[in-house]
Amino acid sequence: MGDKNIYESPLNSRYASEEMKYIFSPDKKFKTWRRLWIALAEAEKELGLDITEEQIDELRANADNINYEVAQEREAKVRHDVMSHVYAYGVQCPKAKGIIHLGATSCYVGDNTDIIIMTEALRLIRKKVLAVIAALRDFADKYKGMPTLGFTHFQPAQLTTVGKRASLWIWELLMDLEDIDHQLSKAALLGSKGTTGTQASFMELFGGDTEKVKKLDELICEKMGYKKAFPVSGQTYSRKLDYQMMSVLSGVAQSAYKFANDIRLLQHLKEIEEPFEKSQIGSSAMAYKRNPMRSERICSLARYVIVDALNPAITSSTQWFERTLDDSANKRISIAEGFLAVDAILNIYINVASGLVVYPKVIRQRINSELPFMATENIMMDAVKRGGDRQELHEEIRKHSMAAGAVVKEQGMANDLIDRIASDPMFGMTKEEIEAVLVPENFTGRAENQVEEFIRDYVDPVLKGADIDVKVEMKV
Repeated sequence: MGDKNIYESPLNSRYASEEMKYIFSPDKKFKTWRRLWIALAEAEKELGLDITEEQIDELRANADNINYEVAQEREAKVRHDVMSHVYAYGVQCPKAKGIIHLGATSCYVGDNTDIIIMTEALRLIRKKVLAVIAALRDFADKYKGMPTLGFTHFQPAQLTTVGKRASLWIWELLMDLEDIDHQLSKAALLGSKGTTGTQASFMELFGGDTEKVKKLDELICEKMGYKKAFPVSGQTYSRKLDYQMMSVLSGVAQSAYKFANDIRLLQHLKEIEEPFEKSQIGSSAMAYKRNPMRSERICSLARYVIVDALNPAITSSTQWFERTLDDSANKRISIAEGFLAVDAILNIYINVASGLVVYPKVIRQRINSELPFMATENIMMDAVKRGGDRQELHEEIRKHSMAAGAVVKEQGMANDLIDRIASDPMFGMTKEEIEAVLVPENFTGRAENQVEEFIRDYVDPVLKGADIDVKVEMKV
């Protein structure tokens, strides 16, 4: 059950997946530190420093069995997390302890690890965005031709289709995917830049051989699975990278918010609902309620992420010269929590998008209540073809529309516009002839074709061969 008398972030206890939580765990961080120390030692040996294979083998043998108690006891004395772990690693590796962290600063392990963790986390986010797109793709395709009332300003407008509306949700996610891929394409490590980014300590180690110092960066990146290091830096990588990462996450949150808000409105209209489990309770007071709690949770978490993106923006803009430490506490919270929140959002998004419930009869009923108003142009044109005067018919249909609108709004009665027009000799049309015009599928424009083309040309090429096998962990 864990400790109940201390605060724990709900992102950790209630929302984020185990996979994402591990990426930001201390164990992942400290094991990555050790991988970086091994990469540094290997590279320095290859470039001619007096480091033996026996020392490196010792480091490799103890890469994952971290002696946390020793590190914690040491940190209580020296108040420095990196040096405490250097010490603890040295206790396990007595032959190699003298070459651990050789020439490096704390940011060598700290900053490179932060980059590695954010990059791995963004790859997981990408995978889950693709899973959402796949779920919405099937939904859009299934309902591509089903007419539904479109809204502008949440007022009845022209008809669209259920699938076309879903294509709008997908398009925003494709925009996010493009941003994610662009960010991942720029992936680079800090490398080994030293105290102020000049690599002075490494120039000292390699006797002023600038080519070897440059090669050191290349080898470390290669060993850690990266193609390049940042060309210049202070002691730290530019904190603008943190802002760019959070900006991408904010974009995903915005797209999810838009989708969830639409579902909340549609659930109010009783047209489309999020999944609702048999034993789920919608309200503690009103047993009949089916609240859109998952969509509401998406919006709630998304709002947090959108605001959280301001943290690294301020941090990036206020860094002094080559290094200040006012970024550290902030980024420990804002970056990790931002990723955990978006992970939670996408878990819920996948769940909702995969189980949306559509009520065609309610959708058709709402169309029927509004379609007579939308069809007046078509009715008027048919009447003109029968010999009517366009201007006179326009004025007459305007009067009938206003009267029918008053019946609906003021008396709460059904829309009687068709009956009014059918009984008006100026139009010369029977009720049956007018109703023949009122076919919803005739008022959706190219919506169905747009969905087909969109899926074929934009969605399917992205999903082809994509790894979308993700474990969705729905919590409380």
